[in-house]
Amino acid sequence: MAPRGFTLTELMITTVLMVIVVSAVGVVLFDSQRGWNFMYNRVYSDLVADSYAARKKFDAVMRKASAGGFLLGDDGSWIEAYYYAGADSAVIDRYARFSEADGSVSVEYGQLAPRATLSVETVCGNVSDCVFKQVGRSAQMILTLSDGTQTKTVVSSAVTHN
Repeated sequence: MAPRGFTLTELMITTVLMVIVVSAVGVVLFDSQRGWNFMYNRVYSDLVADSYAARKKFDAVMRKASAGGFLLGDDGSWIEAYYYAGADSAVIDRYARFSEADGSVSVEYGQLAPRATLSVETVCGNVSDCVFKQVGRSAQMILTLSDGTQTKTVVSSAVTHN
């Protein structure tokens, strides 16, 4: 009768095969977790929230602005739009001025006559570059956001309506 059991060679081959299989599964799990973290940060990072806030604010202000036009800085560092204070206003009497300073975009609201600032609102942070342009009747904001690990460029365009 032959002895029952495994030889040392069979045990070594099985151990090597198991190490290879476990290592492959570990690499797949590690890479999947790393990919999931990367995509989660791309979707839910501060840059995404800042880009949505900047786009929404720029569109809202520029779309309610007067179709008569807007002022643009020579270097594209600011844009100023004019609008009516309310539905019963007969003349354009308010302004909104977008500008970038110290890594954030802000909008200054004010009255025209006499010119006075009513409020200043910070729209977004993490700004590395911001340029305002005019293309036809359209006002554009090209915003580059960076938090050190990723960079996002947002282009927003709006046509004045009122």
